[in-house]
Amino acid sequence: MNELTAAELLAAQVQGASALEITAAFLRTIHERDGSLNAFLHVDDEFALAQARAVDAKRKHGDLLGILAGVPVAVKDILCVAGQKTTCGSKILRDFIPPYDAHVITRLKQADAILLGKTNMDEFAMGSSTENSGFTITRNPWDLERTPGGSSGGSAAAVAAGLAPLGIGTDTGGSIRQPAALCGIVGFKPTYGRVSRFGVIAFGSSLDQVGPLAHNVYDAALLLEAIAGHDARDSTSVDRPVPAYSRGLDQLVKPLTVGIPREFFSDGLDAEVENAVRVALAEYQSQGAVLKEISLPHSSFAVAVYYLVATAEASSNLARYDGVHFGHRAEKFADLLDMVARSRGEGFGAEVKRRVMLGTYALSSGYVDAYYLKALKVRRLIKDDFDTAFRQCDVIAGPTTPTAAFKLGEKTGDPLAMYLSDIYTIGANLAGLPGISVPCGFTKNGLPIGLQLMAAPFEEGKLLQVARMFERATDWHNRRPKVQAPG
Repeated sequence: MNELTAAELLAAQVQGASALEITAAFLRTIHERDGSLNAFLHVDDEFALAQARAVDAKRKHGDLLGILAGVPVAVKDILCVAGQKTTCGSKILRDFIPPYDAHVITRLKQADAILLGKTNMDEFAMGSSTENSGFTITRNPWDLERTPGGSSGGSAAAVAAGLAPLGIGTDTGGSIRQPAALCGIVGFKPTYGRVSRFGVIAFGSSLDQVGPLAHNVYDAALLLEAIAGHDARDSTSVDRPVPAYSRGLDQLVKPLTVGIPREFFSDGLDAEVENAVRVALAEYQSQGAVLKEISLPHSSFAVAVYYLVATAEASSNLARYDGVHFGHRAEKFADLLDMVARSRGEGFGAEVKRRVMLGTYALSSGYVDAYYLKALKVRRLIKDDFDTAFRQCDVIAGPTTPTAAFKLGEKTGDPLAMYLSDIYTIGANLAGLPGISVPCGFTKNGLPIGLQLMAAPFEEGKLLQVARMFERATDWHNRRPKVQAPG
């Protein structure tokens, strides 16, 4: 059962399988395998089984079912679920239980999806390897000595290892697409504003976006259909109709021009990754697409801009964790100021402290013009580069990551090297664009490689169709890792 895709699980229920047996099968797999991976932080068997029984009862009574009826979903622990711990991978929120659901959780419940539990992540989504979690390190199911990527590494590892057919992640600078590439699955970052951020614990408010992780493009489209749409509680949520993304996926995009940024094929790109991506581009060419070299001249500044904008927003967003209203509070302190300092010092990990300090410095008097405001101006130039490119092509294609999955501990001592893991994905967040990573090959060591595609704002439908064109012609997305039970 755990090898089936979301579409296959929906079909199995039509043929007589129950949501209860499907859910029980995935829960068994989690308990058998997750000791090797540490993909989940919290699993609530009773809650999941109760949801499954409710779906089976609705089916038995002939009630209208949601589009994900009986399909289990792994949820990144950055989304609030009423009555369940939501830690954001941080000790400062170790015991936080929200009294409400995030909008995405509400939509999943309305779709009759089964919420299995909360997955591990880099603390406050700050990281590219899930090694910054305040609780545990998640391992890549293709090689347990390597990272699954981050910050949505728990959700990506869970889907890749068959612990869940679908996963929810968030993407601030590549945190859906990068782990999807390193785990050999599909990861989709929607246009900024396409999915509500209400109930999502904030990192960088102008960058964060929720999106799906899945085995294939169809499943990703189905999950996006379920969670997308306007929400008045999120002022950045865009009021536009949600297309039926899962329909018409096999419709060819013709004529199709694929833009290839020359800046994405330069120093730092692993030779095996480059070869797999170029083979994937040749596949598009064989289907009649025109490959056009383009330039994104300001892309070399993307990482620097991101680590000013994102850290500045993090500095502001994380100011609320002061030990007063909720979250961790130090037991011993001299006065109010000491209580706040000790609470934050004890609750935040090293990477979060580093980024808060960077952002606070960038916003400080005397430096805000030189750093933060200048970064905003360059961000606009990066957006203009993409606007110019999309006047010449339908989608932009290139590698998702510069390398395949790296070893755990390999980059923890060099923050800049870790930051460069997102060098190809950050641009889409700065410009608010939709982007997708699809499996396009493996290294000689058996590690997955991802192809990234990006489109103009709100062209998710076209982007999914173009991704499906490649997926239909290859079988990389059908490969599964062999995960051994611990011990």
